[in-house]
Parts: sequence; structure tokens; C-alpha cells
Amino acid sequence: MTSFSLRQHVPWLIHILGWILLGFSLFMFQPLTWQVDLPYQFWEKQIIFFGLLVGLYYLNAQVWVPKLLFQNRISLFVGLVLLSIAVMVFLSKQIEMWLNLPELMHRAFHPEGGPRVQRKGVRIDMFMLMTTALVLGISTSIRAVQKWQKDAQLRQELEQAKVSTELSFLKAQINPHFFFNTLNNIYALTLIDADMAREALHKLSRMMRYVLYETQNGTTLLSKEIDFVEDYMQLMQLRLTEKVNVQFDKPSPIRDVPVAPMLLLPFVENAFKHGVSALHSSRIYVGIKQYNGTLDMEVRNTVFTEKTLSLDQGSGIGLANTRRRLDLLYPDNYTLTVTEKNPDNEYAVHLSLHLS
Repeated sequence: MTSFSLRQHVPWLIHILGWILLGFSLFMFQPLTWQVDLPYQFWEKQIIFFGLLVGLYYLNAQVWVPKLLFQNRISLFVGLVLLSIAVMVFLSKQIEMWLNLPELMHRAFHPEGGPRVQRKGVRIDMFMLMTTALVLGISTSIRAVQKWQKDAQLRQELEQAKVSTELSFLKAQINPHFFFNTLNNIYALTLIDADMAREALHKLSRMMRYVLYETQNGTTLLSKEIDFVEDYMQLMQLRLTEKVNVQFDKPSPIRDVPVAPMLLLPFVENAFKHGVSALHSSRIYVGIKQYNGTLDMEVRNTVFTEKTLSLDQGSGIGLANTRRRLDLLYPDNYTLTVTEKNPDNEYAVHLSLHLS
């Protein structure tokens, strides 16, 4: 526990150490301090600028870099950096005049009252210019390295998630109960309607082919994913009674875009698992829409008191892991809203996914 706590505070300790070193350079590592007894106004100036540099560091690291540089607003970022350096140099001159430092420094170096040398032109505080540029450069570099490390960790986490969960996801999502129940339903259907039985067998074969082959890549076409969901729903209807009303709406025509395979099925599975009753009438609705590069999916099913409705339950890898999968594959590009019970006594799931 102690080592974990120390590891958590290492970044703060590094910051504190860095500011101590900068403060030492500002207050102690000054050649002038070893030559004369400087007026206290000199130290007041150093304290003021030390505070300004600390504020500028965190303003750049927390606001300008993530909101401008990382968002490709490079011109505005560079402009603000140059402006902040110019402001710091300008303030250096103004504070010196406010504290009357030129006169006081002249007296410290010439206690006998020698003549003052008047410098022509604008004098630029090169030490403040270089220090400000250094602080901004360090701030930008550290923030960029942190982002690179975070992105690398996210990529590694995604790869680990693929290795550890994709196989179980792709193979277990169509669980054995569904497979064998569907085969039994098809077998019974052969005695009643051979043509319908052949069509159902074809759908099941197409689904298994999709699971085994089409999902080996990281993405699949949206049209194939929607066809898979539709096949699943039609096969599930083979074992349902007339008490269950199933409705499926899909976009027409479908604008094909890459999408993660088996991403939509868990929501539909959840509806069939929890929204069907052998005693009461029920309704399952699945609607998929496309607009402006966004995929919109709505799944609703009737709520029964004897059923447990939760995003943490379900077959396959479960809907909780589906949410985690969305976090990994589409960070900041999706919204998932779950309503446990709407006014129509339905459990509703709404997914809005931005697909580039």
C-alpha cells in the first residue's frame, strides 16, 4: 500500500522538485548576488515572476496544449506562446520601473554616486525571455510526452482487450443454447414447412460463417453487421409465440461504413432474453438509422417484474463488456443511454455512434 501511494505521488514530487530548481536559479544562481548587497525590491521582482512562470506553465499544460495544439489549432497556439513571452518581457520592464529597480541597482553598484549610463533604444530582458521560453517549452514537451504515453497505453490496452476477449466474444456471443434451440426449431419446421426450414438453415449457416470468418478483421461492413442482426432476430422468432410482437427497422439504402463486428448484437440479445414472456403479451423493437455519419440504434422491450434487466447481464460477453468495448474502440465518439422503465413499460437502450 505504501509503495502504491508513493507511486501515485511521484508526478507531484517531480513538479515540486522542478520548481525548487527553477526557484534556486532565480533567487540564488545570480552573479549579482555575489557582488553587491542587492535591494529587497530585486527579490520582490523575482518572487513575482516566479509566480507568473508557475501560472503560465500550468495554463499552457492544462489549457493551451490540449485544447489548441492537440486539436490542430497550431497557429493560435504558437500565437499565444509568442504573445505570452512578449507580455512577460514587457511586464519585466514595467515592474522594474514600478519598483524603481534601475535607480536602486545603480546605487547598489555605485555607492559613491557615480554617473549613470543612459542606454539608447529598447532594452529587452533576455534572461526573462529565455526563462519564459524554457518554461513553455518544458511544459509543452511534458504534456506531449504524457499524451503519447496515454495513447500508447490505450493502444496496448485495446490490443490486450482484443487478445483476451475477442475470441470469447466472437465464439460465445452466439451461445450454444441459441444454436441448439435453433437447430431443434428447424428440425421441427421440416415436418411442417420444408421451404421455410431450408431458409432458416441458410440463415443459421450465414450467421455462423459471419462469426467464424467475417469477424477475424478489426472491422466489417455495416450492411453485413445489420444483416447478421436481422438473421438473428428472424431465427429467434421461430421459437416465439404470437404473444410476442417483433419489429425491426433498418436504413434503406444502407450507406456502408466500417464498424466493429458483433457490436450491435448484445443489445438485441438482451431484449430477447428479458423481453419475452410465455404468459403475457410483449413487444420487442429494434430500430437502426443513419444520418450525417452517425449510426443510431434503439432497442426496446417490454419489462416484466420477474425479469432482471441490467446492462451487466446477458449472454456472450455481456452488455457491460460491450460498453467497455465501445470505450476502447470509439472513445468520445458514442453515447449510450439506458432507460430501465419508460412510460410505455419498456426497457430502452439508445446507442448513438459516430462512424467516420
